[in-house]
Amino acid sequence: MPWRARLNADPLPWLLEPDNPSVRYFALRDLLDRLETDADLRAARAAIMDSEPVRAILAARHADGYWVKPGPGYSPSYRSSVWQVTFLADLGADGAHPAIRQSCEYVLTHAQARSGGLSMTSIPSKVIHCLNGGLVCAFLALGLPWQDERIQQALDWQARAILGEDATYYASGTTGPGFACVANWRLLCAWGAVKALKVFGLLPPEARTPRIQRALDAGVEFMFSRDLARADYPYQDRISSNWFKFGYPLSYTSDILEALEVLARLGHARDPRLANAIEFVLSKQDDQGRWKLEHTLNGKMWVDIEQRGKPSKWVTLRALRVLKAAAI
Repeated sequence: MPWRARLNADPLPWLLEPDNPSVRYFALRDLLDRLETDADLRAARAAIMDSEPVRAILAARHADGYWVKPGPGYSPSYRSSVWQVTFLADLGADGAHPAIRQSCEYVLTHAQARSGGLSMTSIPSKVIHCLNGGLVCAFLALGLPWQDERIQQALDWQARAILGEDATYYASGTTGPGFACVANWRLLCAWGAVKALKVFGLLPPEARTPRIQRALDAGVEFMFSRDLARADYPYQDRISSNWFKFGYPLSYTSDILEALEVLARLGHARDPRLANAIEFVLSKQDDQGRWKLEHTLNGKMWVDIEQRGKPSKWVTLRALRVLKAAAI
């Protein structure tokens, strides 16, 4: 495979080991192009539901469908409902499982504000791009159809907020068009842009309304307004170091690797403006063609995932997706 030529060694056998069925599934699907009818792929996906992270998350779930406490489920961070739905989606859990489907419905029902956006507290003033985009991504990954009216409303809120079309802004949330957000001192937030583009990229072409397409184009233009390798997007005082630390899972933050993944999905992987960022990714591999876990939420979630500073199957998977898309 030409995209593996610049790897220091071949990490695919490591990714395909059975100890991490989620990574094995995604490696088979995304790196080796196995179809959903493939026996190995089906076996890996079935094993995900019995993996330690999925079992630990579901074991902490209340019978009514929430985690920690009733309500929208944004706080406490990384143990409440919003985060568990997001983590389950990231892990490739089966969205048809009754408990997971019930929890998706619970979060969607309790987090959606009257504006259509998904909110930290169910009110419009607490809707922000990273939450709305990330959570809709999770719902789609877990099998909720994009045609669902509630999903449509959340997508439309995201597009309207980006474009400034019939959108209302609040000092305590999304504060203006073009990704302006209170969480980034009312500056344009590139993390929010990555999450918005991620969800737009998951939509089939027929789901991209003219408004969504305009918002997508605006988001891509914003991401290309800086050299992604520097990630010097608007930020108070200094650039967040999280951009340069590859991790899993990411929650509301982002990194250079996720931005590359999102732009690659949108067809920009070979754009020469990403060359420096791709070189930055390549520079982080070790002599075995693996990437370390540099950013982690361990100790904050219901279950720890991998070890900081050690070679990471998740980060390596993410890096190889980008390199394959760019045909490096």
